[in-house]
Amino acid sequence: MKSVEWNQLSETARSDLLARPLMETGGELQRIVADIVANVRERGDEAVIEYTARFDGVTPPALWQSSADHASLDSALDAAIDRSIATVRAFHAAGRPEDYAVETAPGVECRMRYVALDPVGLYVPAGSAPLPSTAVMLLVPAMLAGCRNVVLATPPDANGRADDAVLAVARKLGLDKVLIAGGAQAVAAMAYGTETVPACAKLFGPGNRFVAEAKRQAATDVDGAAQDLPAGPSEVLVIADESAEPEWVAIDLLSQAEHGPDSQVILATDSACLAEAVNEQVRKLLETLSRGKTTAKALEHAAIVLVKDLEGAIEVSERYAPEHLIVQTREAEAVADRITTAGSVFVGHYTPESLGDYISGTNHTLPTGGWARTASGLAVVDFMRRMTVQTASAAGLRELGPAGARLAAHEGLDAHRLAIELRLGELRLEDSS
Repeated sequence: MKSVEWNQLSETARSDLLARPLMETGGELQRIVADIVANVRERGDEAVIEYTARFDGVTPPALWQSSADHASLDSALDAAIDRSIATVRAFHAAGRPEDYAVETAPGVECRMRYVALDPVGLYVPAGSAPLPSTAVMLLVPAMLAGCRNVVLATPPDANGRADDAVLAVARKLGLDKVLIAGGAQAVAAMAYGTETVPACAKLFGPGNRFVAEAKRQAATDVDGAAQDLPAGPSEVLVIADESAEPEWVAIDLLSQAEHGPDSQVILATDSACLAEAVNEQVRKLLETLSRGKTTAKALEHAAIVLVKDLEGAIEVSERYAPEHLIVQTREAEAVADRITTAGSVFVGHYTPESLGDYISGTNHTLPTGGWARTASGLAVVDFMRRMTVQTASAAGLRELGPAGARLAAHEGLDAHRLAIELRLGELRLEDSS
């Protein structure tokens, strides 16, 4: 990993250092995805099956697989899934929004109602490895939100089946069947519907560039489906001082780098000794990883940023707005309290980012590419929409009507004004009779 000194960089050089690679949304990718989407919209299930055969090299026995149709999991994995579901459910249930009502004036009540989205589409990748953890992260908040119609899509394995652990998660969380499809064709099926797949209101879950582009195209089409978050390569930024264990910092960096060659990895530290030790540990540990070649590719654009003090490390993090931020310092809580732009923060020496990926209870579906400045990680509320309801009695209309009519008159909206004044006039007649 290259090392740079933050205080010696120009403003332009700092921006260049923290810049993400451009997302692959070139014309060729857009055209390929648009063709797939159009074909699925026109030919439905038949097109989904054909694309699955072409891109995954297998034709599933059926487009849908029962969630009960999975091999027995080993007891440790089964227990780990149960524990993950329990922690994710406990955390997300506490954040479920509640309806509320306010009497804004005598006789006028305004209510906020939260309504579950239906149907919703969940995408669980299975490229280099199936991701049952993603099935947990998507299904738990969807069920807590009260979504009644949930489609979970996942690519087939070499035998044309869904991963057994993904099926087990679906079964445990009350989903009867799983759609055996991946890529842009699965997104198109969920966004627009087919003979057997309902058209979904919103799509959730990570995926490769074809999945991301298909979600983007559907989200910009009035007839398509909304998307959850701006998607991009995984990323982590670690803030560490001399109290950090170099091997732990190194493996935290590598755990994100192993996601893919375009993963983003940065260490910000005020300790030159730690920087050198971490670099050495990265080289040593890299040789032990099964995905070493992929990880090494990501490290080609990784960086160790040497700062004067932790204030400088916080500045680097706030400018970068990482998907994951790990704080391994003496006063870790105090540093974390200063952070305002990060997808998820992992505080202290004993809180690896991978804990959040699987088992701590928070969600690992997070904004990347700097979107953490304005976007948030997945929560129950993302599977719902807000709807306001108001009720005015005759007394309430008398109370607020005159002010409302005056505002309408100022804006020159006569029908708005009359909608209030006609009713007020009727009430005055009733009062005088």
